[in-house]
Amino acid sequence: MPQPSQIKLDATLGWDVGGAHLKAALVLAAGEVLEVYQVPCPLWRGMAELERALAQVLVQLKSIPQRHVVTMTGELVDIFPNRRAGVLQITQFIAENLNGEVLFYSAKQGFLNASKVPLFTDSIASANWHASASLIAKLINQAVLVDIGSTTSDLILIKDGLVASQGFTDAQRMRFDELIYAGVVRTPLMALCQKVSFDGHLVNVAAEHFATTADVYRLTGDLVLEDDMADTADGAGKTEHESARRLARMIGHDVEDADISAWKRLAFEFRKAQVMRLQETLGHLQINQDVPLVGAGVGRFLVRALADQMNKPYLDVETLINTSNEAAHWASVCLPAVAVASLSKGNIS
Repeated sequence: MPQPSQIKLDATLGWDVGGAHLKAALVLAAGEVLEVYQVPCPLWRGMAELERALAQVLVQLKSIPQRHVVTMTGELVDIFPNRRAGVLQITQFIAENLNGEVLFYSAKQGFLNASKVPLFTDSIASANWHASASLIAKLINQAVLVDIGSTTSDLILIKDGLVASQGFTDAQRMRFDELIYAGVVRTPLMALCQKVSFDGHLVNVAAEHFATTADVYRLTGDLVLEDDMADTADGAGKTEHESARRLARMIGHDVEDADISAWKRLAFEFRKAQVMRLQETLGHLQINQDVPLVGAGVGRFLVRALADQMNKPYLDVETLINTSNEAAHWASVCLPAVAVASLSKGNIS
């Protein structure tokens, strides 16, 4: 596997091994986030995808440290029979393919070497949300972190400088509405709502994987090109027309049935449905009006819209992280990778 020739010893490389993307953040000893990368990693296709993605990140790094810290959600993909098996296979692969010290993040035990992972797979599996929230809790005393990614949305209460979530596992967090399986790129539109307004009528939404939320946010203009990494529902392109064609199918139409402005209006209706779901979920947290929403992830534009709609303060996570303007966007998108690297050496500024 290719390795950069220059070694930087005063930095930590944080990794977030997801089921759809691999994210990495290089954090200096002084706390500055220097480089951040995200590459596609459709892990459900096999471990070869993780090998390819890891090599793609490493070859881009200008320098590489001798210390790595890892969090993950990739253990959820269906190539693994269960989460434990996924954690163990990912751990083994990462430990064998990175040089130097490699530690794995446990939400309960902290940072562990590979030999300890089999004892604590439950608290390592899908713990990236906890790393992000723990970092934010060190930076702001009261907040709700809303991290909206390509696939899921995390809503995590920060109270008195502590992570105050009711749930811990994915099952618990889904039960308490702290984890929503809806993001802004990969989510099938049938997951957002069963009915949607179109041409003055409330119409049914097809329970078919015709379109994804990326189609919506291309048409609304919210999704920037560099964040649009996933395949489309039909494997075709990502132009405005192709996105509209997929969107039209969700309500039984062809794209030729209306002009592009009608499909853009439909996209905004789906956007409204996603924001309403987030607002309903936030209502369950019963937070004070002056508690800010901290927006993170590729879909933080929805968090800003949500804060506006609820008349609440909004903070972009970019403003809380010590990084250059060039890396700021990716530091927000890849917050768990930034978080584990920062937390591992107390890099909080």
